[in-house]
Amino acid sequence: MFGYDWPRFHAAVNDLPAALLFVTVLFDFASWLTKRESLKAAAIWTLWAGVIGGWIAVIAGLQAEEAIEHGEAIHELMETHETLALTTMGIFTAVLAWKLFRRAKLTSREEAGLRLLSVAGFVTIIWTGVLGGKLVFEHAAGIPNAMMKAELENREAGHQHEAGEADEEEREHADSAKAAGHTHAPGTPPHDH
Repeated sequence: MFGYDWPRFHAAVNDLPAALLFVTVLFDFASWLTKRESLKAAAIWTLWAGVIGGWIAVIAGLQAEEAIEHGEAIHELMETHETLALTTMGIFTAVLAWKLFRRAKLTSREEAGLRLLSVAGFVTIIWTGVLGGKLVFEHAAGIPNAMMKAELENREAGHQHEAGEADEEEREHADSAKAAGHTHAPGTPPHDH
C-alpha cells in the first residue's frame, strides 16, 4: 500500500488525527471562553478531520497488529493500546454524531456534557499515544526479528568516527565526567591531583 506495509502505514497516519482531536478540545474550550463563533467552527472542522483520520489510523493499527512479529509483552501492550484507541474514537465519534444530530442547537447542558466527554477523549488519546510510543521505543514493536538481530550485531561491532568527530565526543565525555567529579573555582591554575 503506497510502498508501506501496515505497521509503517499505521505509523504514518496516526499522528495527524491525534493532533487534530487534541486541538479540537482546545478550540472548543477557547470558543466557550471567548464566545467566538470562528473558534467553534474550527472545533467542529478539526473534529470531523480527526474522527475520519482517527478511524483510518485504527484500521491500520488493527491490520498492523496481525503483521508484526511479537511476544507476550508486546501483545499485552498492543491489546491495551487497541482498547484505548477504540475508546478514544468512540468518544470523539459520539461527540461528533451528537453535534451533527442536534445541528448546532445544543443546550448549555448538552455543550457542557460534550465538553466533559471531549476531555475524557483528550485523556485517552494521550494515554493511547504513550502506549504506542512504549511499544515502539521500549519494545521495538514493528521491527522484524532479523532486522533487530542485525542491528544488535552492528551496535556490538562499534563504529569509527571521521577525523575530528572522536575528539569532539571525547571532549563532551570529559566535560560530563568533570561535572560528576569535583570542580575548581574559576581562575584556578591547571594542576594534577
